Amino acid sequence: MNIPGLNFDLQRVLAPVPIWHARVTADDWRAAALAVREAGGRLLALWGGAPTTGATVCVAYVMADGLVWLELSLEDGQSSYPDLVPFFPAAARMQRAAIDLSGIRAEGAQDQRPWLNHGAWPTGHFPLRHDAEAAQAFPEALLLDYAFVRVEGDGVHEIAVGPVHAGVIEPGHFRFSVVGEKVLRLEQRLGYTHKGIEQRMTQLPPLQAHRLAGRVSGDSTVAYAWAYSMALEAATRCEISPRAASLRALLLERERVANHLGDLGALGNDAAFAFGLAQFSRLREDWLRLSHAVFGHRLLMDCVVPGGVACDIERAHIDQLCRQCDAVQREVQTLHAVYDEHAGLQDRFMSTGRVSPALAAKLGLTGLAGRASAQAWDLRCDHPAPPYDLLQVKMATHRNGDVAARVAVRFDEVFESLRLIREILAELPAGDVRQKVCLPDHASRGAGWVEGWRGEVFVALELDDAARQHRIRRCHFHDPSWQNWPVLEHAVIGNIVPDFPLINKSFNLSYSGQDL
Repeated sequence: MNIPGLNFDLQRVLAPVPIWHARVTADDWRAAALAVREAGGRLLALWGGAPTTGATVCVAYVMADGLVWLELSLEDGQSSYPDLVPFFPAAARMQRAAIDLSGIRAEGAQDQRPWLNHGAWPTGHFPLRHDAEAAQAFPEALLLDYAFVRVEGDGVHEIAVGPVHAGVIEPGHFRFSVVGEKVLRLEQRLGYTHKGIEQRMTQLPPLQAHRLAGRVSGDSTVAYAWAYSMALEAATRCEISPRAASLRALLLERERVANHLGDLGALGNDAAFAFGLAQFSRLREDWLRLSHAVFGHRLLMDCVVPGGVACDIERAHIDQLCRQCDAVQREVQTLHAVYDEHAGLQDRFMSTGRVSPALAAKLGLTGLAGRASAQAWDLRCDHPAPPYDLLQVKMATHRNGDVAARVAVRFDEVFESLRLIREILAELPAGDVRQKVCLPDHASRGAGWVEGWRGEVFVALELDDAARQHRIRRCHFHDPSWQNWPVLEHAVIGNIVPDFPLINKSFNLSYSGQDL
């Protein structure tokens, strides 16, 4: 790995995907951001910490050759670092979260409003600092007054939606500035159910923390558990068996199909096509029931564990899974034709909530939504970990960037995942499904990087040495929703208010995954 124009030493993290780590200076931090941008790279994650040796800030960039994890130590009592927003706009909310959790600030950042702290803890308290008491109780605090951006002009008024919603979604506030029904601006406020996961991870044994990792975002439990396990396996130099890797991919593709089936039905329903909701809900329910019968859990929780997977599958299960793939493919092909030929549905989908390829690239749109706006990136294709290196995944992309494009990508990904599942089952290697993971005596680090159904899930893990009882020093989780929530604000501009539920569902971003 080489970043043009920079000369700091990058050390390879022993993960099955290409990841490098380096400690840098403040000058390197700024220069690296510029070099990554000029080389066509993008920001994946930014997070802060306050270990016993002093405050740190970390960033992960995606380059053509892999992922670069840079760490900047803030010495001599410093609590600030160079702002990355001029290079990567997606850094804004990540930097605001770092202020709330670790007390470190980006120098000169325009927006430093609290992001995760809604008044649950005092403004001078930083939960991820090592001197913060984990069980500290605070008197009941008043809700902080949030300075929403105002839009003024003749006929402009505001519509406030949430944080409590009529459906079953998690809390999020949406402030619309409108003229009539036309949306001039949308501003979001999230973080209403901050869970304290990163602090809790430091209190768990590393070999058991995968269970919490799998609950960061329930619809991506396989992706998060795999990314955490990959990070732990890299930190402990544990290599999983080919059979375990194939079973993990099988679980991940089943998770992808389950979510796409649910979303395709919900998107039909949001466009007043209840028939689509009924049919896709039926297919998803059958899919989840077979997952429970074969793997022991409808959503596949706790199936991925450090060293491999929790259980094996039998020959009879393989036959069942293959037959279901064939049946689902036939029905989804029929429903695909129905969706494409339904004039009312296409009228609602086409040109609605469009994100142009240029805007998507500028704002860092990623994952499924990014691929629908010509951001041709899929970790399974670009840096495939086993067994994806043998499967030749066909990436689903589109250029229009509207609801119709995001629907089309979902259909294509369902068909590709069904193909992958059949191929994995046909070529399933023999061998053990779980290796023993031995924690090292020395401090170590590892990283996990997995293409979940929504996009890239990233985990950065640091372990203490044996003298500290093999504790987790820091574990940072990153959900692709961090990049994509701000883009949704742009996607809705110029549309009408009743189209927002449809646009929102076409992204289907995670509240939980970004509300650590």
